[in-house]
Amino acid sequence: MNAPEKLPANPEPHVMKTYGRLPMALSHGRGCWVWDTDGKKYLDGLGGIAVNTLGHAHPKLVPALQDQVAKLIHTSNYYAAPLQEKLAAKLCQISGLSNVFFGNSGLEANEAALKIARKYGHDKGIARPEIVVYEKAFHGRSIATLSATGNPKVQAGFGPLVEGFVRVPLNDVTAIEEVAATNPNVVAVFLEVIQGEGGVNPATIEYLQAVRRVCDQQGWLLMLDEVQCGIGRTGKWFAHQWAGITPDVMPLAKGLGSGVPIGAVVCGPKAAHVLGPGNHGTTFGGNPLAMRAGIETLTIMEEDKLLDNAATVGAALRAGFLRELAGVDGLVEVRGQGLMIGIELDRPCSELLTRSAEAGLMISVTADSVIRLLPPLILSLPEAEQIVAILCPLIKAFLASTPKP
Repeated sequence: MNAPEKLPANPEPHVMKTYGRLPMALSHGRGCWVWDTDGKKYLDGLGGIAVNTLGHAHPKLVPALQDQVAKLIHTSNYYAAPLQEKLAAKLCQISGLSNVFFGNSGLEANEAALKIARKYGHDKGIARPEIVVYEKAFHGRSIATLSATGNPKVQAGFGPLVEGFVRVPLNDVTAIEEVAATNPNVVAVFLEVIQGEGGVNPATIEYLQAVRRVCDQQGWLLMLDEVQCGIGRTGKWFAHQWAGITPDVMPLAKGLGSGVPIGAVVCGPKAAHVLGPGNHGTTFGGNPLAMRAGIETLTIMEEDKLLDNAATVGAALRAGFLRELAGVDGLVEVRGQGLMIGIELDRPCSELLTRSAEAGLMISVTADSVIRLLPPLILSLPEAEQIVAILCPLIKAFLASTPKP
């Protein structure tokens, strides 16, 4: 493999220190397993943060990407792009929406959504359009998406933030009805169906239905950020489909390309024609390699029935945690849907990242005290049982040895 054999004492002297990395480098992977440069094997419970839909070195995806790399990787958007149309048509089919703009990441998809909302407002004659956003939300780290984010910790040091956002708590229908009654400049509601970085906090079905109703009554756009919870992770193509609603704008990314960088904003009739030539664009977005990755990902997901797998294995995983952690002092809640699971503790638990890695399991800790699992959608039932068997004793030992602050 091409990774270094051993990590030097200061392994990345020329890389900007923006991440708190664990002292390990990964060399290669297969299925739901990866190996580091020392040969140690890990069960991947993180999936590259909900990116590696098909796991690692998938036997159908790899030859398809090799074929595409040998043909075209990038051309620019000056020319017709048949692979863009093919992927866009599939996304419209599975979402019930109308058209798609392709970018490179979730941040870019969310930026495009914010631009659509503002242009929609200006087209209606609203000079200073505003967008409803949420406490504990996370939409990205650009200045606009950071301003929409509801986490003061990640906003600190980057003011002044962008104006034009009205913040409300999640799952509080009264709060959004009050905004509707008092703020004539609102043009859209922007929320994650399941807040990822905020701690795996799901919007309830009743709340999503209520917000859809308010948006219809007010003429607002309903913009649902499915960057982390979309592309089959909850057992349906998109998490909002459990509520039986349809958004007007839907940013996607992460799992859509199975590791190849991709972003997309999918729009319904109210938003599909807000942007025209010159209003938005991208250099890399929609390149042939990313489009082929998206097409193959969705095709393989259908062929291998990965939506059903996410629902079945995810339910077994949650049941295993509930069984093994029942009555454990310090457990707050096990929540989530499909293969997007949060285990909240009553104290900060970031040291479980290291303890889990030492035990051969890759996880995430978010919002200080929530263990987050986002494994590949190919995860098997035996592998889910292994995650439970590795992680639950670590949680119990941590809670027993670490005092609550």
